[in-house]
Amino acid sequence: MAFISPVVTDMQVVPVAGYDSMLMTLSGCHEPFFTRNIVILHDSEGHEGIGEIHGGDYTNEALRACIPLVVGQPVIKYRNIMDSIRRNAHRAADDDGEGIQSLDISKLKYVVKSEWAIECALLDLAGQVLGVPMCDLLGNGKQRDQVEVLGYLFYVSDKKKAPDLPYLDESDSDDPWFRLRRQEMLTHERLVEQAKVLHEKYGFRNYKLKGGVLEGSYEMDTVRALKEAFPDGRINIDPNGAWSLEEAIRLCKPMENILTYIEDPTGPEAGYSSREIMAEFKNAVHLPVATNMIATDWRQFYHSAALKSVDIVLADPHFWGFEGTVRLGQLLKDWGLTWGSHSNNHYDITLAAFAQVGCAVPGEPAPMDTHWIWQDGQDLLKDAPKIVDGYLQLPKGNGLGVHLDHDRLKEANDLYNKLSTHDRNDALAMQYLIKDWKYDSKKPCLVR
Repeated sequence: MAFISPVVTDMQVVPVAGYDSMLMTLSGCHEPFFTRNIVILHDSEGHEGIGEIHGGDYTNEALRACIPLVVGQPVIKYRNIMDSIRRNAHRAADDDGEGIQSLDISKLKYVVKSEWAIECALLDLAGQVLGVPMCDLLGNGKQRDQVEVLGYLFYVSDKKKAPDLPYLDESDSDDPWFRLRRQEMLTHERLVEQAKVLHEKYGFRNYKLKGGVLEGSYEMDTVRALKEAFPDGRINIDPNGAWSLEEAIRLCKPMENILTYIEDPTGPEAGYSSREIMAEFKNAVHLPVATNMIATDWRQFYHSAALKSVDIVLADPHFWGFEGTVRLGQLLKDWGLTWGSHSNNHYDITLAAFAQVGCAVPGEPAPMDTHWIWQDGQDLLKDAPKIVDGYLQLPKGNGLGVHLDHDRLKEANDLYNKLSTHDRNDALAMQYLIKDWKYDSKKPCLVR
């Protein structure tokens, strides 16, 4: 008897918002809220598939434009559906193709592929229809049952300095991490405390510090303090290209036996692209180099590989898609390079998706990023994946392996609808810290 695939009967795009801490990065300071878009698909057999992607009106509109290309199509033809979406896509008029090699947050929406959420939801449906986890539909199928994740450390400013902004206060929480993550943490000692509390809660062994906030020498002293506290841990730092080539070499050369790798140490400079400048950095410093800024698609990866600019490609599925990131992981393994994944603020739907991707990539992936620890407790799922002993566990069910909590989804959508703006603006909170602050890709955000 021939197999007849169920068809997609409905596609919803639900914008949502959640609470964030006053996290510091090169681009400024996180606002009190972050936004995301949730895609929900239903098929003719009653299955529900879900996906999550970055927030903002641009991405929301792009997703809604795809509905006619998805509804009515057989679930099992998910590759054809995705191909149709990509063939019908076109570049926005103000997308100059520069990407995020200078960490211009206003251009992030052009690097993110909104259809990633649709691909996720389709693979979720397909896995349920076929009775297999999503990772079995990617690459060579499931490679492992868990994938290591990093403890993602941030300098955090004092929310009391922005009294008009409604940052969440968790000072009365019974959870030590929930209390700590809303407090000011700018010193070496407080970052070590942050790492220790995260180790107790999630079992992290390895850490990544978000740099580009204070003077580079100060941030390297924080790295040294972390290494002293966790001598067997792998400690990395990501300044998002804030340092000049000369400064990056000066800062990183003494750290060759302390840092495990350096992520995006420098950016475009003197008429040369980040790919060229980072190739020169690698000639001078004996440290593996990672990126989520200079290789965000296949064309950029070609030039990065040709110039030998990078060793570890953090192939965020939000940029590469599911099949794209796993395909890149296969290629990197064959070439003797390393696959990893970057993240942005996200809910637990993305956490489940990261588990599926991380368990499908062959070889030995670098520990994956996840911001979810900063959003833990705001889950949209009834059964969020767990991070145990530093490893993200693969959900046990078919497809994505998790189930949407529609009540929590409505609460997050209600919060979104109360916001006056839906696009990320890291400069807003910075105005409370430094008068007339403006983004500068070569100045750490608190150095003016």
